[in-house]
Amino acid sequence: MVYTFDLSNKIILVTGGYGYLGKAIVESLAYHNAKVYVLARNKNKFDETFKDSPYFKNISFANCDIENHDSFSLVFESIFQIENKIDVLINNAYYMRGQSPELMSNDDFSYGIDGTLNCVFRAIKAILPYFKLNKGGKIINLASMYGIVAPQFEVYDETPQFLNPPHYGAAKAGIIQLTKYYASYLGAENITVNCVAPGPFPSLEVQKSKVFIEQLEKKTSLKRIGKPEDLGGAFVFLSSDSSNYVTGQQIVVDGGWTTR
Repeated sequence: MVYTFDLSNKIILVTGGYGYLGKAIVESLAYHNAKVYVLARNKNKFDETFKDSPYFKNISFANCDIENHDSFSLVFESIFQIENKIDVLINNAYYMRGQSPELMSNDDFSYGIDGTLNCVFRAIKAILPYFKLNKGGKIINLASMYGIVAPQFEVYDETPQFLNPPHYGAAKAGIIQLTKYYASYLGAENITVNCVAPGPFPSLEVQKSKVFIEQLEKKTSLKRIGKPEDLGGAFVFLSSDSSNYVTGQQIVVDGGWTTR
């Protein structure tokens, strides 16, 4: 048998799939013929994001609040009843507040850890009954290069408003370890668990700061920031049967940042 990247008949769930990077992930999966559910809270934002997408027929909205374990359980049950299976869960959404390494409150630090790491645990825990019914499945978590290396703080000297906060990297490092843990734990169940670690993919709003973008570009081997479409291929591969023997791994998509 020859495995390909074709995702026909795959039911893929993506949390927070209407954001800057989430949209590119969702459309890449839909382009490869997956049926993609965007799990999020705002139906209007979903409609606005995907209304002109050429792949809209393959994309659906499902209400989900990642702060709430019961919300995961309800949406997974609902989709499973409609589709009779779930093939892939992509944990992309997160929430946090606070930025200063010295002035951040304890509550803000804890809130960011919950919204970046704990919510991934909640999602994994809630999806497992359905993957066990399937006798297999794939979990893909969104990590970050800052879960691998510390920020190079000189990048932010002229633009301190963009400083990467301490709880972000700590939580993303936790996601990498959580990925390895569950890959080891679930391997016998034919459930693979991997993560993708993006590098510099600043939003369109952040890209208005040419000074900051120039600093980011200098730190990469490719001398440019990432474009959303640069990220989609990693998720297509990990969602496809071509990755059936890949588990516990991180694919780093950072333009070479972490090699320098």
